Formats: sequence, C-alpha cells, structure tokens
Amino acid sequence: MDYKTAAKQIAGGKALPVYICYGAEHYFREEFISYLIAKTIEPEYRDFAVSKFDLAETPLAAVLEDAGTPPFLANRKIVIARNAIFLTGAKDSGKVEHKTDLLQQYIQSPYEDTVLVLIVDADKLDERKKLVKLLKEQQATVEFAVPNETEMVRWVERKAAELKFRFLPGAVDRLILNTGAKLQSLSVELEKLSLFAGPGGEVSLDQVESLVARDAEQNVFLLVEEAVNRRLDRAYAILQDLIKQKEEPIKILFLLARQFRIILQVKELSRQGHSPAQIAPLAGIHPYAAKLALEQARKYELKQLCDVIGQLAELDFQMKTGAIDKLFALEMFLLKMRG
Repeated sequence: MDYKTAAKQIAGGKALPVYICYGAEHYFREEFISYLIAKTIEPEYRDFAVSKFDLAETPLAAVLEDAGTPPFLANRKIVIARNAIFLTGAKDSGKVEHKTDLLQQYIQSPYEDTVLVLIVDADKLDERKKLVKLLKEQQATVEFAVPNETEMVRWVERKAAELKFRFLPGAVDRLILNTGAKLQSLSVELEKLSLFAGPGGEVSLDQVESLVARDAEQNVFLLVEEAVNRRLDRAYAILQDLIKQKEEPIKILFLLARQFRIILQVKELSRQGHSPAQIAPLAGIHPYAAKLALEQARKYELKQLCDVIGQLAELDFQMKTGAIDKLFALEMFLLKMRG
C-alpha cells in the first residue's frame, strides 16, 4: 500500500502489527514513522516504549525477541529496525546472520501489543522472495515513492498553508527548482519563508530568489535554463555568482555537460514514446527535474544537443591541458548558446 493509505489507517486507530517501509523518498518515510509513534505511544512513554535497531549490527532474531515481549508501562510498543537488506535483491555483505524464517513465523502470529517497523533503503523489494510475497499479502509493505510534479506543488502549498502563508504565482516552481526538489531542503526553506512572510503573509517569486540559497548543482541547472531560453544576461549573472562562491570552472563545466546529457536522454526517451511519468525513473532523475528537462529538450534538435555535448567535451580537454583560460571558456560557451 502507499503511505497515505497507511497513515489513514493509523489515524483511525487501526495500526497494523508489521510495516515494511521502502522507497526512494526518505523524508516522507521519516514523517510517517514519527506520525506512527505520535498516534500510537503517549508522549510520557516514548523513551522506553520505542526500540530502535540497526540490522547491520543486530541479528533479526534479537529484534523479533524484543517485538515479542510486553511493553513496559505503556499499552503498546514500537520496534524499529533499519537496513533490512534481506528483503531486497542486493547482496548482504554484513557479518550479521538473519534468520528470515523467524520473521515469516512472526508475521503469521505477531505480538498484539507491538508494532514492528522494518526499514529498507531501496526503491523496490525483491518480490521473487517468499517472505516478500507473504508481507504483501498481509498488506504490510508501505511504499514511499518520489512525488511527481503535481504532488510536489500540492505538498509545498499545503505546508505553506499549515505555516499560515501563501505563495504568489511562480514562487512555488522557483522554490522547488532552487532546492532541487529535495523535500528535506524544502521543509527547511518553508520554515524560513514563513518567518519572513509572517501569519497571513505572501511570498513572491523575487523573494524566493533572494531568500532561498541554491547549491552549485541547482545554480548550474538554472544557468542552463536561462541559457536555453536565450536569457544570456541572467546566465552570465549566475556564472559570476558561481565564480564568486569559489566554484571551480571545471566543476561547472562538468555539471553543464551532465545537464545537457540529461536533456538529450529525456528527449530521446520522449521520442521513443515514453510519458513524462515514465521518463523520470528511466533517466534516474526526479520527476520535477524530468519535467523541466523535457521543456528544455523541446527547444533543441537531437543533433544540436549532440553538438553542444561535443563542444563541452572539447572545452573540458582544453581546460585540463591549459590551452584556454577556464572562465573565458565558460563565457564563450554561453555566448555560443545565443544561437
């Protein structure tokens, strides 16, 4: 099931005895676990009614032994165990032995006063395994997938409403772009913007631009966006900011080349008939980044993109051999983008 369904069950007082939490979006996963604890264990009992284990260091048998013991004082207890790699197709190189047959036995007869949470740092479980099939039959698996563009925007707007401020047109998209669509970063920046706006306040695109810091990767992403749209004055300004931040020109060039390779890959996948939703996982990028790359790709022919990547490869060689001034090379590349 998805985490929203699981959260509704918990809100209705119907928490399941076992949850297997997996998927790429760790922020939602941690929110879910915090919500589970808040709804299941009273605050005064949380210090001793919540057990935490790392399966890279602790045998599964010890975790299940704890899960099978009565809670102390509290009505229920939660046992959380991270790194349940044995539920994936990955090879477990750890030295700890996990008797997974014990988990199979526990699932069939779980301790009624315990909620067992196993955390898997992987996008998928290995559904070929008998244990995983059993867990799915029991509705115990909870997926935390990366939100798509629409879900991301709604999440930001909902969080802003909870913080009692709102965004003006264009501001949400720029906030997501500046933070790289990373929920942890978005959460921090939303708190900061709420303090700036105050209760009932509004945040504009320009205010997001001035208040929300971008890392080098996001600056380069925005640089490409401005260059692709022939806004060379803005692109030059971003380049100068990167240099002032002491970013190495060769690193900037590397990030430029990577972004144009993404644009090329997205364009080719689109040409093959893949939908925007399918492109993101195939390209290994966030859905929001895939959406922007697709918009950028529409402004180029495949040959043009190949030519740009070729130019960047040549500039990389010239920079590393000292044949050209590094900053001058980047400025000349942007000038050629004018088309």
